[in-house]
Amino acid sequence: MPLNLQPNFSEPGKRYFRAFTPGDDFYEALIGTHRDLSNEQSAMVNAKLILLLANHIGDISVLREAMQVARQDI
Repeated sequence: MPLNLQPNFSEPGKRYFRAFTPGDDFYEALIGTHRDLSNEQSAMVNAKLILLLANHIGDISVLREAMQVARQDI
């Protein structure tokens, strides 16, 4: 499975009127997850989220590609 770099947010059973709305919903939920946390707590949430999502993806080659893309231009 290649790394998908195109917008790919959706919620099963939910219809959106604008293509960007699912991404906005995700961003709002992500910001809410970090609300009222210290910098250290926020970093811990990020680390746990990365590991949970990496486990869900499971494909090591996709994860390696994602890490490589994430480091570009840093």
